[in-house]
Amino acid sequence: MKVINFMGQRKLAMCFSLLLLIVSIGSLATRQLNWGLDFTGGTLIEVHYSASADMNAIRNTLETTGFSGATVVSFGSDQDVMIRLPQGFSDKQGLELLGILQSEFSATDPGGTVELRRSEFVGPQVGDELREQGGLAMLLALGLVTLYVAFRFQLKFALGSVAALAHDVIITLGFFSVVGMEFDLTVLAALMAVIGYSLNDTIVVFDRIRENFRKIRRAEPSEVLNISITETLDRTLVTSGTTLLVVLALALFGGEMIFGFAITLIVGITIGTYSSIYVASAAALVMGVTKEDLMLPVKEGAEQDDLTP
Repeated sequence: MKVINFMGQRKLAMCFSLLLLIVSIGSLATRQLNWGLDFTGGTLIEVHYSASADMNAIRNTLETTGFSGATVVSFGSDQDVMIRLPQGFSDKQGLELLGILQSEFSATDPGGTVELRRSEFVGPQVGDELREQGGLAMLLALGLVTLYVAFRFQLKFALGSVAALAHDVIITLGFFSVVGMEFDLTVLAALMAVIGYSLNDTIVVFDRIRENFRKIRRAEPSEVLNISITETLDRTLVTSGTTLLVVLALALFGGEMIFGFAITLIVGITIGTYSSIYVASAAALVMGVTKEDLMLPVKEGAEQDDLTP
């Protein structure tokens, strides 16, 4: 097996990660996130047309009837339309909008109907609560993950895995801030899944590193890390590759409703695979992890040579 010198490129990788973090944090500080209706408040209406709906015509109708700023998207089929009204419109105005759409559609298709499927109103106070609770949920997830890794691995490995998780979350949030995509509850759910996926990938690599540290007697820590990452590379690429294929299919054919969810997973899985190699492992190496950190404790009356693999 040809061992790839991953750690030989760690300085370049760290510079790349630092650049991504600076861009992400800078964008979050200046542009912030494009909060969705779930967090800002507003009105959501889903309607079903008896025939294909003309998105451009619906948008023009809303603009001319005083519903400026509305977001109109199709989902499921070309007959299903979702309309999001920003904060400032009441739920009663949402019902008025249904009548406007019905009259406009009847003018072009006399026998056509517009059926209301769902109408939801989220007040600004509820949106603020959801935003606060979502942030607390993410912090709680990171805290529990930190405790789990601290108990399972040596401290230097635990700090490396936590650094990788923070790296993944900040860059994924920064991506949404830079491109201006809407950040709603589905995106938050995908971000929580990214945390678990990234941690799982990191633990697989760390398990092999710990095993090789105890098995390979005469090797530098960087060599052990290179061997371990190379041995798990096939598993990492196959797992990440197959997951990305499924998520890519969701992004292309899943419709507008889950597009943000799929994009979050695509970005998060890509960054998570990279960070398990060049952030988590490199951080442990920078902190000076050695074979002695992973030695099994010596039992009283036992020979050291018998217990050392």
